[in-house]
Amino acid sequence: MSKGGGKIFTPTNQIRLTNIAVVRMKKGGKRFEIACYKNKVLSWRQKIEKDIDEVLQSETVFTNVSKGQIAKKEELIKCFNSEDQKQICLEILEKGELQVSDKERQAGQEASVKEIAAIVSDKCINPETKTPYTVSMIENAMKDIHFSLNPKRNNKQQALDVIKQLAGRIPIQRAQMKVQVTIPGKDAKKLKEKVISMIKVESETFDPDLNIVGLIDPGHFRTIEETITSQSKGRAKIEVMSLKDVSDAGDLSLT
Repeated sequence: MSKGGGKIFTPTNQIRLTNIAVVRMKKGGKRFEIACYKNKVLSWRQKIEKDIDEVLQSETVFTNVSKGQIAKKEELIKCFNSEDQKQICLEILEKGELQVSDKERQAGQEASVKEIAAIVSDKCINPETKTPYTVSMIENAMKDIHFSLNPKRNNKQQALDVIKQLAGRIPIQRAQMKVQVTIPGKDAKKLKEKVISMIKVESETFDPDLNIVGLIDPGHFRTIEETITSQSKGRAKIEVMSLKDVSDAGDLSLT
């Protein structure tokens, strides 16, 4: 029994961290680890997250995160030729292996596939029917082509890959809809701001109704329609004027 009321003291070279993602790297025959926030490692590697403080839980290099064992200064100098903890953390973050459970890996992959399918659904249409594909339809098509995730490419980039791969299998093209939104004068003030956030405006007139003509991504059509009809009690409307094909390679950015 130890003195001091039976308290167990944590050695000064140990830190306890919870709810973490561990990135591991072997160098010079030794194992080094860093503690990161969950779901932030891939965001950093895909250059989505730019604030390192949002990624690293601690600018500390460990030999074992779960046990709270901190790497010794002499080990860092021997293996990294440096004792700069932050720089070594960045190297491990860039080159190390993210430790995740099979369950976490599967959940992350499923979420990425769904997000990629949603991006494709939002940006593309079936040129034969002139209508957008649903997310579930794109997911099923991705299964048919045996699409596999590439962890080195972000979801927007992979959505482009999916569009290219699907092009030979189903009728699909990048497109924007040219639409006209008509809103009665008394509803114009409350609805205009919501509409123009989803439309690239080409023209706008107000006499006596507000008429906005512009381009939208296909996936925004239903959102705009539901927004303006519900908040104007059916008085406002959106109509498709034409489709603008943007499927050529020069327009394949998904910004």
